Amino acid sequence: MPDINYGFYRVYCNLYGIAVETVPLTDAMTLDVDAYRRSPDDSVAGVVLANPNAPTGIGLAPKSIEVLLRLHPNRVVLVDEAYVDFGGESVIPLISEHPNLLVVHTLSRSRSLARLRIGFSCGQSHLIEALTRVKSSFNAYPLDRLAIAGGIAAYQDTDYFERSRQAIIGSRDGVSLALEDLGFKVLPSLANFVFVHHSRFDAADIAAGLRDRSVLVRHFNQARIEQYLRITMGTPDQCAVLLTAVGDVLKGCDPLS
Repeated sequence: MPDINYGFYRVYCNLYGIAVETVPLTDAMTLDVDAYRRSPDDSVAGVVLANPNAPTGIGLAPKSIEVLLRLHPNRVVLVDEAYVDFGGESVIPLISEHPNLLVVHTLSRSRSLARLRIGFSCGQSHLIEALTRVKSSFNAYPLDRLAIAGGIAAYQDTDYFERSRQAIIGSRDGVSLALEDLGFKVLPSLANFVFVHHSRFDAADIAAGLRDRSVLVRHFNQARIEQYLRITMGTPDQCAVLLTAVGDVLKGCDPLS
C-alpha cells in the first residue's frame, strides 16, 4: 500500500497480524505504478489503495489502475473508491476483464449517509464469495433493513445526489483558489477535501489557531506530511467562516525559521 494513505488500512493489518509493505508516493504526492512491480515469487499477497487517495485527494486514471492489475495478475488489487464521485473515474468497468480486482464503495461521503455505515464491494463472483464466507466474523457494521432501504433510496434520488455532489465540487474549487491566494500550496484534489501546506507557517500552529476559533481541520503528525492540513468542505457559510479564520490565524502566526 502507499506510505501516505487512509490510516485504517494499516490499523486493520496490525490488528490481524498482516505484514505491510509501504511504497512511497512521489515527491509530488502521486502514486508511481511502476514502483509496485514485484516478481511472481514475491510474498506480497495483494495491493490496497484509495483512489482518489486519502488524505492527498489526488486521483489515478483507470489506465494506471489497469497497469497495476496486469503487474499483479495473481494478487488481489483492492481499490477503495470512497471519494470517486467528487471528480474521479471508477474502475468498476474493469472488473469483467480482471478477476483480481475488488472495488469498494461507501455511502458515507457522496450519498450523505455516514451514520448508517453502509458500504459494498464489487468484483467477480469468486472474490465476493470469499468475502461472504468471512464477513460475519469480521464485519463491524452489519446492515439492518432500514439501512438497506436508505441505501437503495439514496441511489434512486439522483437529483439530490447530483446537486450535493456539484455543490461540494464547487466549494472545493473555490476554497482551493482562496487558499492559494493566502499562500497555500493546494494539491489537485478529486475528493471532498483539500490537502494543503504553507511554505511560511507551521501546519500545527495553523491547526491550533483554527481550533481556538472553533474551526477544526486535520493535522497529520506523521513523516512527510507533518506540514500538511486536510480541510473538508462544509456548507458555503462554513467555508466562508473557515477562510476568514485562516486569514486571521496567519496574521498571528510566527513564520517558519
